[in-house]
Amino acid sequence: MTKPIPLDNLLTHLLNDSHQTDLLWQAGILIICGLISWGLMRWITPYLAHEKATWRIGNAAAKRIGFPLITLTLISLARESVESVIETHLISIIIPLLSALVLVRILVYMLRFALNDSLAIRTWERYIAWAIWLGFALHITGLLPRIEYALDTISFESGKHHFSLLLLLEALIVITFSIIAALWLSQFIESRLLRVTGMDASLRLALIKTMRTLLLIFAVLIALPAVGIDLTVLSVFGGALGVGLGLGLQKIASNYVSGFIILLDRSVRPGDMITVGTSYGEVSQLNTRYTLLRSLDGTEIIIPNENLLTSTVINHSFTKRDVRLKLPMQISYDSNVELAREIMKNIALAHPRVLKDNEYIPTVLLTSFADSGINLELNLWIADPEDGQNNLRSDLNLAIWAAFRQSGIEIPYPRRDIHIMTEPPKL
Repeated sequence: MTKPIPLDNLLTHLLNDSHQTDLLWQAGILIICGLISWGLMRWITPYLAHEKATWRIGNAAAKRIGFPLITLTLISLARESVESVIETHLISIIIPLLSALVLVRILVYMLRFALNDSLAIRTWERYIAWAIWLGFALHITGLLPRIEYALDTISFESGKHHFSLLLLLEALIVITFSIIAALWLSQFIESRLLRVTGMDASLRLALIKTMRTLLLIFAVLIALPAVGIDLTVLSVFGGALGVGLGLGLQKIASNYVSGFIILLDRSVRPGDMITVGTSYGEVSQLNTRYTLLRSLDGTEIIIPNENLLTSTVINHSFTKRDVRLKLPMQISYDSNVELAREIMKNIALAHPRVLKDNEYIPTVLLTSFADSGINLELNLWIADPEDGQNNLRSDLNLAIWAAFRQSGIEIPYPRRDIHIMTEPPKL
């Protein structure tokens, strides 16, 4: 029968030593380490929070992480120096307490930075904090080794590999921490890449997406061997994944590959005004699986990336963001055509959104002679199609209507002359 694991309760050791002078020495060491840490933080924090600092972090983050971390380091060094002279049971409790505090605050800081402080991470923060504080409570009460032993007994063998509930739990914890670290590192690199103004936006986005994917893969591949799981075990999973991609996940894989192709060839970029089928709008997001198109009425359209490669895409701002608008207008045959053309052109020139360069000067063309009047067409260019076109058409039509009425230019409408024929009275 396996020998039971002895219960090493740190609280019991502390209570047994509470009447000794060693407890006062330990309290003094803790106070001195705390004061030294407080002084160091007063000196270091202004440099960490300075705008020109290489590793700049905020004052709140520096105080929340730096103070317990420095205190933990000083207390650990102090215990190594005095444990041969006095009992250090109080320090042995404070060290895991500070370790748990530092770990919680670092993970919370990394989560908020990696996920942009979204509301969804609040729940994860609580779960992580509860798990860490539960581990600390089990450690100081001496129950943690016994729980680990009990979890390790629930196991099975698969060939040469030994799997237990403890191993799976450790793998889950290490993978979670590795993924959080990978997300934090990718967000940190992304913030640096976004500051590079000389690089194309699509190329930056492609590098960011590729880097994040590779970091997440590396995090899992590094975490599994760290807990003793052989990566060759994943060969079966890799074969199953290959079959799944071939049968049911090929569309998803195609969308991911198409997303990277779009980011690399830069045919569609964030901010472009495109038309896909019957959808028209501004590209607000380029994700690895889909592209988010924001129409001018505020609705958002999710377009799979594969559609952008297999269907015709009209990019209204591929080389230039300038867009030409046509504004048709009809005047009666009795109106002054030249005066109407001048009015329409001047109204277009007066609008702030209309381009007025020599290449884009507004023009008014006589397009045809219709049944009810003369058809004119105002051609103009704008450089901000994302601000809408119908609102501009409305402004110009209202101004032209008011100017035509003031100048006596008539806008015709269909008319019909009805002649009533009466028969002569019968004799």
